[in-house]
Amino acid sequence: MELRFVTSQGPQYISNFKAMLRAHPQINSIMDPSLYKDFKTSRGFNYHYFAVAPQKDQPYLLFLHGFPSTSYDWRHQVAHFKDRGYGLIVPDMLGYGGTSIPTDPETYRKTLICKDIVELLDTEGIKQCIAVGHDWGSHITARLADLYEDRFIAFAFLAVGYSPPRPVFDMEQLLALTKKLAGYELVGYWKFFSAPDAPEVIEKNFDSFFSIVYAEDPDLWKTDLAPTGTLRAWLESGKTTAIGSWISEEERKIHSEHLLKGGLAGPVCWYRVLTSGASSDDDKSVPIRSPAVTKPVFFGAAKRDAIGVAQFQIHGTTQACSNLTVREIDAGHWIQLEKKDEVNQELGAWLNTVLATAPA
Repeated sequence: MELRFVTSQGPQYISNFKAMLRAHPQINSIMDPSLYKDFKTSRGFNYHYFAVAPQKDQPYLLFLHGFPSTSYDWRHQVAHFKDRGYGLIVPDMLGYGGTSIPTDPETYRKTLICKDIVELLDTEGIKQCIAVGHDWGSHITARLADLYEDRFIAFAFLAVGYSPPRPVFDMEQLLALTKKLAGYELVGYWKFFSAPDAPEVIEKNFDSFFSIVYAEDPDLWKTDLAPTGTLRAWLESGKTTAIGSWISEEERKIHSEHLLKGGLAGPVCWYRVLTSGASSDDDKSVPIRSPAVTKPVFFGAAKRDAIGVAQFQIHGTTQACSNLTVREIDAGHWIQLEKKDEVNQELGAWLNTVLATAPA
């Protein structure tokens, strides 16, 4: 498939994207724009994705990012595993970058996004690969395991582990439970992201938003992001904090430009589909199995993640996955950025073991 710039955002997005590449030429050395392709799903959405064919007999790795990110979040893993001959498929997920940005939460049902991803694999002629997810990408990886396990050799999760189908969802009950277990509400910020004015508030206070989401001090999430009402208060007061030292100023600019060009109305739908009840309705069609996943699974737990609390994530993933390898890494939520070398090393070692023991 040749490179085609096809996007629901039209010529203006393409012009902006090319201008960004000129302004930041160093992006070419990592996420080479000539290696991106575009694919239209059966439901009419465009997916913009980085694609590299494998060398020799190496498999494809499918990297799935979360909120608020793009395929650029995987730059360190792309550089590492491309050099080792792995094939790579790294999409901008629905709502981000050059991929379509619908604003109807219903279009973000996980079963539908999984179908999009499988169609993309079909287009590339990939019969099996290894899925690697982070954040919301971990949720999609989990659902791919539930629905399409035969299409994958193995599954890897970073920071957020396997998440089971939840055909019944009660937000207030979840907030009360997490406060009891962790001492603070873990997901109160979901309410803010689900509010009608959330995209406008974020875009208006973007520097404040970026600094708290990518904060150097992960403990700030316990007081100023996770509990109900605290993220809105942080943004509306214009507060800022030191951004993680693992993101350079140039990387911050690139990341910010990617997000602001598409806006936040699409990305917040990943939360709105959940809080609206559509996600739990979607999960009613997903089989619940025990164990949920029998293929090899890797979980890179982030020991300082204040929301994806390592002990909770490890427990849930262990219960669901019968062939599990866990590695605890001293990092906050953005584990693949903060501890890129350690993540790449641990993930690479696990891949070597999986491939050495995989059926021919």
